[in-house]
Amino acid sequence: MTAPTLFTPEAPAAVAAAGLQPLGPVPLVIGLDVAMGISGVAGIGWTDHVRSTADSQHEKFAAQLTGLSSFYRYADFVVIEGAAYSKNNQGADALAAMRWMVRHDLWKRGIPYTVITPSKRITYATGTTVHKDEDGNRLKGEALKALVRAAVGERYGIHTEGRAKSDEADAYVMLAMGLHWLGFPLAEVPARHAAALAGCQWPDREAVTTR
Repeated sequence: MTAPTLFTPEAPAAVAAAGLQPLGPVPLVIGLDVAMGISGVAGIGWTDHVRSTADSQHEKFAAQLTGLSSFYRYADFVVIEGAAYSKNNQGADALAAMRWMVRHDLWKRGIPYTVITPSKRITYATGTTVHKDEDGNRLKGEALKALVRAAVGERYGIHTEGRAKSDEADAYVMLAMGLHWLGFPLAEVPARHAAALAGCQWPDREAVTTR
């Protein structure tokens, strides 16, 4: 976990470096990697997580929703990691329900949000969705998560540790993508990374910037 900041910072210096025109004060954006056990959360310069150890499914739902909403209740925009549709996970129904609970809660609060696929996250963080080791074997699972964590640490100076390290790093990529789309990139990003922003289903920009 990295320490949270309780203020809205000025536009990142990367905006000027990239030759972009700031669109006004930086909106309060929150990145989420929603799960049943541990969910990652991120804001500019910090990460955190919500962990549920409840026994029943309903208690887990309640704990996650209460914890996550405490971070996004004042947000202008929330970026959520979506499902990897190629995977057939155990508990997929429960996870889908949890993600929809968060989305419905955001809708009730009138907070704009978008959902980004894991492949887009990986591309934005690393520049490609396919990685291989020295022997030509495709990286996946923990090895790929470690690669994303390393990219987050190198580009943004955010070094996540502990049990929720990958969840928090993934949430930070969600945050970075949302801010980049709004015109406030947190750092300079190569074109092959930024290409991941295309094809995402973004909301109306004015719905975010005029809140």
